[in-house]
Amino acid sequence: MAVESDTTSEITWERRRPQNPVKPYPYREEEVVYENKTADIQLGATLTIPPGNGPFPAVVLITGSGQQDRDESLLGHRPFLVLADYLTRKGIAVLRTDDRGIGKSGGDFAASTSADFATDAEAGLAYLKTRSEIDPQKLGLIGHSEGGMIAPMIAAQNKDVAFIVMMAGPGVPGDQLGTAQIEAILEASGKSHEEAENAAAEAQKIMELATHEKEDAVIKEKLKELAAGKTPEEQRQMEDQLLQIIKSPWLQYFLTYDPATAITKVKVPVLAINGEKDLQVLPWQNLPAIRKALEAGGNTNFELDQLPGLNHLFQTAATGAPSEYAEIEETISPLALEKISSWILNQTATVIKQPVRAPSPLD
Repeated sequence: MAVESDTTSEITWERRRPQNPVKPYPYREEEVVYENKTADIQLGATLTIPPGNGPFPAVVLITGSGQQDRDESLLGHRPFLVLADYLTRKGIAVLRTDDRGIGKSGGDFAASTSADFATDAEAGLAYLKTRSEIDPQKLGLIGHSEGGMIAPMIAAQNKDVAFIVMMAGPGVPGDQLGTAQIEAILEASGKSHEEAENAAAEAQKIMELATHEKEDAVIKEKLKELAAGKTPEEQRQMEDQLLQIIKSPWLQYFLTYDPATAITKVKVPVLAINGEKDLQVLPWQNLPAIRKALEAGGNTNFELDQLPGLNHLFQTAATGAPSEYAEIEETISPLALEKISSWILNQTATVIKQPVRAPSPLD
């Protein structure tokens, strides 16, 4: 179901989204702008700060795939608004940011990859360190879906990260994730197992073109073979659309990137959660892979949880199919919200602030 833009429809969406917070909030909310010096772009964001003097633990929220605003708005839901509100009420400051090229953020989204988006999140960490209300030793990342892949990328090499939360974050390369996702979603929509397998196999061929073939003429020829049996017009449309998708820098990066590469290097505490009914990042495929990578890297401070009855957005769902997302009034299950907040508060309570050491003559 598409989100309508007229006022009446917006009010309807609001009425169907009971978790959306209502002002006045019991905390401070600031519109902020900061720079990603690596990309030379400005990023627009919202910072929410708990009442009191602090310094507070803080998190940067990282959106999933596709161009998202700071609330990760989707089908009338605003998951990051709900998550930020919940965490801030619990005493955790939250920075949520418009993706490149949307809202108040600059940059070219279409030309960017997950690695580029990682630098945007790192810029958010750097900004938080400039705020006196924030404890610089209690900075974390919460990434949803693709954001759950980006968080370990940053934590593997950025010393400012004290913990990460992976919400439906991938543990396997994008091509494996994609074929499993297609098969699961089609079966949930009523397709036979054989039909779903065939569709996944066709998608695998397209993904192989994206990752292994660079010549447009060769790609077009192979796309014609895949489109055999369709009308000339359908064939042309399919070729044009798929060629544009295949040539996407983001897709080429995502399909070949192995999240385990970074996860094995993460030494800070990790919470990885999946919904039991997640059909986009399947828990049976990804949670074991995340565990394996963490253990391979020697990380012993992690928690992996499969939350019963929840889908990819962490809504309480019937089947988990994406077609349900808009119809469910719940934006994020209280089970997931409580799991994330209590885990973060437990981790930040144990972060020991190191005393400032006077310079030694040997330094």
